[in-house]
Amino acid sequence: MRIGKTYIGAIELIISINVVVFIIEVFAMSMGRFEFILNNFALIPEFIIEKPWTIITSIFLHADAWHLFLNMFVLYFFGLYLERLVGERNFLRTYFIGGICASAAYLITSFFFDIPPPSVPAIGASGAVFAVMGALVVLRPRLTILVNFFFPMPLWMWAMIYTFIALTDMLTTMGGVAHNAHLGGLIAGIYLGNKFKRRISGYAHDYFTVRYY
Repeated sequence: MRIGKTYIGAIELIISINVVVFIIEVFAMSMGRFEFILNNFALIPEFIIEKPWTIITSIFLHADAWHLFLNMFVLYFFGLYLERLVGERNFLRTYFIGGICASAAYLITSFFFDIPPPSVPAIGASGAVFAVMGALVVLRPRLTILVNFFFPMPLWMWAMIYTFIALTDMLTTMGGVAHNAHLGGLIAGIYLGNKFKRRISGYAHDYFTVRYY
């Protein structure tokens, strides 16, 4: 991706934007203005008609430094791998369509099932990151990841286990984690992965290792 005369990779650009936005969040918090950011850019279902842009802006906000680091860390490694397979444009399609579908899933479960209540805001790039992982579940199901930096597991197995845990948690406490958004992104990624699969020629190594919390 070329910006002026400078080339910057799509993943590096997304990470840079997220870091800059988080720095703005920190300054806003120090000045007592974080509530303004939350009210105007986080995804709050009960205000979606008045603020439809939050479907996109919410995926660039993060709750804290660890939330940001974890999402960007996973995005970097999984994203590089997906980009090698499908190209920069299709990687970006996966990321942003996944983010939008994650927001849509959050809205649907909130409005129709009160999970969570429509007043609860959602922020984070996790849904978009899960879309990237979902595409890889289809394209490279045997890709080995290290869950919690220790437990090796094929990606397809991780996806099944996570889906079970997410559905169980959604039906109980939600635990402060927007599993509904994660699943929306994951499903979108799986759908796109199936579309990409028909076009890919050649193979990358199936046992490239990615560490994931």
